[in-house]
Amino acid sequence: MRLPRQFLLPSCLLLGISTPAWAAPAQYTLDPVHTRVQFAIDHAGFSKAIGTVSGSTGTIVFDPDDWSTARVAVSIPIARVDLGDAKWNQATLARNLLDGERHPVATFVSTRIEPIDAQRAIVHGDLTLRGETREVALQVVLNGLKRYPLPPFRRTVGFSATAALSRAEFGIDAWKSVIGDAVELRLEVEASRSRGGSDAGDDADAPDDAPDAEVPAADAPVEEAPAPPPTEPTP
Repeated sequence: MRLPRQFLLPSCLLLGISTPAWAAPAQYTLDPVHTRVQFAIDHAGFSKAIGTVSGSTGTIVFDPDDWSTARVAVSIPIARVDLGDAKWNQATLARNLLDGERHPVATFVSTRIEPIDAQRAIVHGDLTLRGETREVALQVVLNGLKRYPLPPFRRTVGFSATAALSRAEFGIDAWKSVIGDAVELRLEVEASRSRGGSDAGDDADAPDDAPDAEVPAADAPVEEAPAPPPTEPTP
């Protein structure tokens, strides 16, 4: 018996059948403003020096239903390292440490993904820093995958990640009596879905009040500026 056409779509949904666009991994472009790399390293046994690097760029290919297909390629502008003090930044970028003049960019490219559960995975990849490449394992947590609440309402994915590495393995071994060897890394990452991909079906669960198209700036919600105080009448 042939089922009427109006019953075909509900039947497919009940059976868990979906179109290829739903299943395909989507590509996301890193948001350099809301992506930050933080590192902490021992300072002469007194404290942990904390620095950040902003402005990272790159892409993430990600399917929340299959972490194993994920791919990551990121460029980190080492020249933008910030430890909260201009002289300290300059010393950190000197040739005997990060050598920012000859190696202004670090890169991370994933090589394999080790899924743990729906929200977590270990991302193995090659980190190139100061001209040396070593394998690093990132402990990654998926924070969210949804439509960004402000224009242009792009589908956005966010992750937190941690890792540990030895600076000596990257040839950064100066000032051993003052600077520790173990480096603690923390990454906060946001990435927006790239345009022109094959993942159009990914917007199916978007809220009704979040349009697909980019919204003109004139229609974007803005905070109202306070009214200026009344002026005294001139005599």
